[in-house]
Amino acid sequence: MSEPMTTADTPATSATTPDVPAFGWSAYAERVNGRFAMLGFVAVLLIEALSRDTFLHWAGLVP
Repeated sequence: MSEPMTTADTPATSATTPDVPAFGWSAYAERVNGRFAMLGFVAVLLIEALSRDTFLHWAGLVP
């Protein structure tokens, strides 16, 4: 098996996993997407806790 071709600007693997960064439906992309989703969920919880209001009401989506 050959190693993936890389350039000087592109790392061969991720800093936290042995996966090669790739676009599309790859394990690496799904892991990154999940991490950003967790950050967004925590941000919504913080908004609700600090404002003592629901996110939908805080954002003006529900009267």
